[in-house]
Amino acid sequence: MSLFVLAETPAGYGLFKSSDKKLFKNDDLAAELGRPEKLVEMLKLKKFVKFDSAAMALEEAASLKEGKVPSLLTSLLDDIKSEKKASLAVADIKLGTAISNLPQFNITPVAGNNTMDVFRAIREHLSSLIPGLVQENIDRMSLGLSHSMSRHKLKFSAEKVDSMIIQAVKLLDDLDKELNVYAMRTKEWYGWHFPEMAKILNDNLAYARVILHVGMRQNVTDSDLSEILPEELETAIKEASEISMGTEITDEDLDNIKLLADQVIVYSEYRTQLSSYLESRMRAIAPNLTALVGYLVGARLIAHAGSLMNLAKSPGSTIQILGAEKALFRALKTKHDTPKYGLIYHSSLIGQATGRNKGKIARMLSAKAALGLRVDALGLPDDDEEEDEEERAMLGLSSRIKLENHLRKLEGKPLLPKGTNVTPSGELVGAGQFSLKETRQYDNDMDGVTDTNGDVAATNGKEKKSKKDKKPKIEVVEEDEEDSDSESDSSNDAPKKLSEKDFERLAEAAGISVKKFKRKYERGDIELNPDGTPVVHSKKELKKARKAEEKAAATPEKKKKRKHDEEAEVESARKEKKQKKKRHSEA
Repeated sequence: MSLFVLAETPAGYGLFKSSDKKLFKNDDLAAELGRPEKLVEMLKLKKFVKFDSAAMALEEAASLKEGKVPSLLTSLLDDIKSEKKASLAVADIKLGTAISNLPQFNITPVAGNNTMDVFRAIREHLSSLIPGLVQENIDRMSLGLSHSMSRHKLKFSAEKVDSMIIQAVKLLDDLDKELNVYAMRTKEWYGWHFPEMAKILNDNLAYARVILHVGMRQNVTDSDLSEILPEELETAIKEASEISMGTEITDEDLDNIKLLADQVIVYSEYRTQLSSYLESRMRAIAPNLTALVGYLVGARLIAHAGSLMNLAKSPGSTIQILGAEKALFRALKTKHDTPKYGLIYHSSLIGQATGRNKGKIARMLSAKAALGLRVDALGLPDDDEEEDEEERAMLGLSSRIKLENHLRKLEGKPLLPKGTNVTPSGELVGAGQFSLKETRQYDNDMDGVTDTNGDVAATNGKEKKSKKDKKPKIEVVEEDEEDSDSESDSSNDAPKKLSEKDFERLAEAAGISVKKFKRKYERGDIELNPDGTPVVHSKKELKKARKAEEKAAATPEKKKKRKHDEEAEVESARKEKKQKKKRHSEA
């Protein structure tokens, strides 16, 4: 039985024949291989196949790494096909298994710890074993092949898309920490000059914008903050600036504070942009996972697992406690209860559950997420068919609706109506209801309207009786002249339409900005005198005027009586007279 050794070099394939059939059973093999003369005696070159180009060397190395037998190696192995029984020593076990599976060869591959010493010695003394090869050329070839192999891995890596998500979500967490630090430092720094503003404004972004817009505390009363803050906060800040207890600062201090506030604004805008980018990438790569747990929790799960494929290989129980490994091993060590959830706790579904239902929903959600992940990672669409995002996320959306209904059952709430959909952001969209209403027939008696003018009162008694028999359903009652006058006054009180030039001129006369003048004029807080000068009413004056109007409206007015009320009074008077006559007759 002949023994052959296959050497994979950056220059080509080398096939060596061993002079000793029991080479690997020698105990002193490692010591003998240290001398190149002894190595040349043990191994004799039978055939060497050279690579034609660097591209060919890259293709052969990539196929060998995947455990495949390339065509060039197959042609080399044809030289030992004539051997009845041959054993071939290879460096990789996967390659040996692939060679043994070839039907045209009767070769027994050999791989193990003993073979590694032989291959190590071949790499050290390759120039002496293969004539014509210089050690410098071999080093250059190995360096170029390693660079090409690394580029090939990076180009055709299946996990390269996941790395974008992992880097984005990690950067998002880092930005949140940096933003909090910068915003707190800005409030603390500017708080020495204007400490009251930090209590009024809780929004860090609005706080930084106010600093850039105003500058010193003394400029707050003269500046217009309507574009940054609502009117209530603007008035509160202006009132606080007049009675502030802060210290005075120099212009150089203010410049440094403004630079820090500018950094807060820039980081906040970049964070929103990065968040939208991460959401779009998650909906494109893992739509089912995004529909179930949200894009932020899904991205953190992928980053914790290392890749989408690694997360898809994990069972539901692993996904449930992913991120709580320390608590899990601590519980196993101390024999306490294991954690019920990890990173998945921050999803909206678990946040809706209460008490013990959180653990149940976490277990069901992790099981559904495991199924959705396998569809996202392995269920690639066909090349001819292009699926939409909603079609790809159909499994996740349907599972989300089932989980919502199950949670409502546990909480004792009504189930979702049929046809309810869930958007990828997690919002529930109800189905439009269609209902039929009975048609209403038109009643002709509704057209009967009587006039209560003085001419009608002077008609004959027969006409009065006929009107009493047929009472109309609608009667027209005359309105007082006061009501009509009030309507005309209210129509006159409506503000007149002004042009842009008029607004600018009147705003300058009033001493306020054009936007604030427009807002107050439309609200009715500004009146125009006959000479055209504007009069700005304060809130206190408007409140006093409203209270006066309410008191005037609360005075008792004469009630308007309709015709049927008068008839009822007449009939009651007649009945009282008849009862009195009966009493006198009985007496």
